[in-house]
Amino acid sequence: MASTLHDVAHLAGVSIKTVSNVINDYPHVRPSTRAKVEAAIAELGYQPNLSARSLRSGRTGVIGLALPELSLSYFAELADRVIAAAERRGLTVLIEQTGGDRRRELDVLTSSRRQMTDGLLFSALGMHQEDAALLSVPYPLVLLGENIFEGPTDHVTMENIEAARAGTDYLIRLGHRRIAVIGAHQGEVIGSAGLRFRGYREALDAAGIPFDPSLVGFADPWHRANGALATRRLLDEGVEFDALLCLNDTLALGAMRVLQEAGIRVPQDASVLGWDNIDEAKYSLPSLTTVDPGVDEIVETAVRILVERIELRGAEGPAPREIFAGFSIVERESVAARN
Repeated sequence: MASTLHDVAHLAGVSIKTVSNVINDYPHVRPSTRAKVEAAIAELGYQPNLSARSLRSGRTGVIGLALPELSLSYFAELADRVIAAAERRGLTVLIEQTGGDRRRELDVLTSSRRQMTDGLLFSALGMHQEDAALLSVPYPLVLLGENIFEGPTDHVTMENIEAARAGTDYLIRLGHRRIAVIGAHQGEVIGSAGLRFRGYREALDAAGIPFDPSLVGFADPWHRANGALATRRLLDEGVEFDALLCLNDTLALGAMRVLQEAGIRVPQDASVLGWDNIDEAKYSLPSLTTVDPGVDEIVETAVRILVERIELRGAEGPAPREIFAGFSIVERESVAARN
């Protein structure tokens, strides 16, 4: 049979209240007493009754993380960072994958599973601006991603327009004039693709470079295969370019494969700039120059704000905040100046 709180107290020679104080990390317990209780817990293999603790405290010690697709390196690495940030705060993370499907995202928001978590980090892909009111939920929620702005909840995201403008300007300053963009979405205005495409257009306009629609490579979703397909279309159509601005690193890796197969040297013949600074970008050949959108800052900020909301639960807190992380360009081997 499973050991009980009474068993631990008996073995350690202390009261049940003292065992409870140790389990709940009450600060005013003598070190020698704490050591005895912890030794008894280890010897008996005692597991605290988390359900009972949750009923007493109103908290589970678990936060949710809802992401579109863990097969994409960006989201897998984001999840890894969230788990680490949560562990530093003594929290466990329950991960749910939505596939970027609006129906499944709404299910995550309204599911009874939310009773198992104290709050939710939520990256929406299927939901859009018109769904903002649906984020008014009775639990702490922090929104990630770029599909909904000015909603009723805290939102931590990246500087998509500014970073895309900076990335494009970086290529322009190195002498590139025929910059193709890989990963655009037809008709999208709000969302990662739409905002990054807008930054690309703004940089071209600022430099006095006419926009050429033939340089737009549409790709959705942002997988390697679609980056390869979009790049192959440009080549098959005879579109001349001297650089590719890829709207994520995964697209860039697919694009570089196609360029190399076609005998186009990177970066001697065409530069390639990615986005996200995923770990794999360091080890591609050539290594990928990329926009780092500040993922570490996004994660730390989002987890911190969620914990603040959890601790304020039931009390009035600050108005919903929209926070943008800083970005940088990580220079590696896939971009070079034009002669």
